[in-house]
Amino acid sequence: MADGKTGNWGPVNSILATDCGSTTTKAILIERQSGGYRLVARGEAPTTVEAPFEDVTLGVRNAVRELEELTGRKLLGQQGVLCPRSADGTGTDLFLSTSSAGGGLQMMVAGVIKTMTAESAQRAALGAGAIVMDVIAIDDGRRPHEKIRRIRDLRPDMILLSGGVDGGTISHVAQVAELIAAAQPRPRLGTSFKLPVIFAGNVKARDHVRKVLGGLSDLRVVENLRPVMEREELGPAREEIHRLFLEHVMAQAPGYATLMSWASAPIMPTPGAVGLGMQNVAKLYRTSVIGVDIGGATTDVFSVFGPEQELFVRTVSANLGMSYSISNVLLEAGLENVMRWLPISVDPVDLKNRIRNKMIRPTTIPQTLEELLIEQALAREALRLAMEHHKTLARGLKGIQRLRHMGETFDQEATGQTHIDLMELGILVGSGGALSHAPRRMQAALMLLDAFQPEGVTRLAVDSIFMMPQLGVLWTVSPEPAAQVFERDCLVHLGTAISPVGNGRPGERAFTLKGTLPGAGEVEEEVLAGQLRVLPLGVGEKATVEVVPGWGMDAGAGKGRKLKTEVHGGVCGLILDGRGRPLVLPEDPVQRRRKLVEWFRCVDAYPADLLTRLAGPLPRE
Repeated sequence: MADGKTGNWGPVNSILATDCGSTTTKAILIERQSGGYRLVARGEAPTTVEAPFEDVTLGVRNAVRELEELTGRKLLGQQGVLCPRSADGTGTDLFLSTSSAGGGLQMMVAGVIKTMTAESAQRAALGAGAIVMDVIAIDDGRRPHEKIRRIRDLRPDMILLSGGVDGGTISHVAQVAELIAAAQPRPRLGTSFKLPVIFAGNVKARDHVRKVLGGLSDLRVVENLRPVMEREELGPAREEIHRLFLEHVMAQAPGYATLMSWASAPIMPTPGAVGLGMQNVAKLYRTSVIGVDIGGATTDVFSVFGPEQELFVRTVSANLGMSYSISNVLLEAGLENVMRWLPISVDPVDLKNRIRNKMIRPTTIPQTLEELLIEQALAREALRLAMEHHKTLARGLKGIQRLRHMGETFDQEATGQTHIDLMELGILVGSGGALSHAPRRMQAALMLLDAFQPEGVTRLAVDSIFMMPQLGVLWTVSPEPAAQVFERDCLVHLGTAISPVGNGRPGERAFTLKGTLPGAGEVEEEVLAGQLRVLPLGVGEKATVEVVPGWGMDAGAGKGRKLKTEVHGGVCGLILDGRGRPLVLPEDPVQRRRKLVEWFRCVDAYPADLLTRLAGPLPRE
């Protein structure tokens, strides 16, 4: 760990960080205290990047002014944020910022083969914090004039062009470059400037690409994303995306030039900063991580896997959200999939109308338990769909040669299998209003368990107030305060879930838990198939337990094999999930509602009296 001195800033005792979101600008103040770095206060204000204000610094000033009122500290001057801190204690040692205001970084990517070089380009753009508006490829099924019209209409912030291995043919790369040239695209911001285009393809095609696009765009050439078919090099393209984000997107957005002059380090796209935060979480705990941020319009999923936590993937489900995109969640999931999570009987027409009203009035929040149950049912489906989308990109490279087993001979996906292994998952982190602001933490834990269905032994957590973006950018310049505040003030540990894979018959033993728990002494709990139970294990507590799975069940050591593991506590405790994997709900609506009510009561997820009154009397079996 550092001693508090980082970079050229001298002693870092006070850090101010802001995140300029699409609707809200959040500011946090971190200070070094006797026990280390802690979050002191948080402020927020409406983002002011659009008319009538059109100056993002106004929202930043308003959010920081709230911090001044809460702390009594002077952080602002006439010229902006007071940084570095003066001798009289006013100001701050570091000022950092992230941004997704104005729609964030919006990109198009193009490649030769949709499932190979174009997919690599998509991973590079997503990992850099962009929203990928479309993927153009030779084999995407559209005719040339349709692709040209699409490029022209979308007006992205920049285009990432890839294609071909080094030394290979250039004809297909040239064809894609000529499509972009024919479209003559204009950037979304700063219409008097040329659209930035990054070429990260075959080195032999560079001269031709320069000839075709050099005069029409601000062309940047970086190393090939796929220099050989068996290797993917995303780093140079991502670094250039960040550089262009600052030079073009940030510089042209209202007020960002001023904000950049205040900042101690480059401004980062909010999703990119969250991705850095997730990668550092994986390194901090030395385990694989899946993180999700469910917002009003989009749901981002981040995963970090691999022996050295080297496999990082981010995806954006741009049409899955809890307010602006909530009707699309219903459309993609289907009415039956949403209603299967409701322990109450709801008229389908009434349910559709409620969802449409939420889309029309996106800032409303549930006022009754019935509305809360509906919203959380939709959240489960949005998270499930986003995870399915994530798995399609979190996979090995296609097009490589490898030895196949006989059973894979006719498997077209064998060279592109996902590297998401839920049995190897160490920590599942949730963020966004539906998870972070759930009235009871157990509700957030259940949403994560139902949507992602983690296997084996998995720690669950939520971001308390969504400060991951600020901590992500802070990690790049001062790791010590970022790590300390993340652990002490950002992450809310929900507990550990034990969820064996397999589906036993009702009444059969799913698994038995043996061990010594702090405050409870020796325990031997038998969990039946279909049961959900909780044992007390508080925040900061841990225990070594033995999981003895039932017949055909796998807790992580193999079917029927005992597993000895360490479990960590949290505000929800130790969750014993015997419902099976994959989780299968009863088909009969009455039986399904009875089972949901049983689960919710067992873990005290909702007020029992309200749940009973709302669910009503259920027929006896």
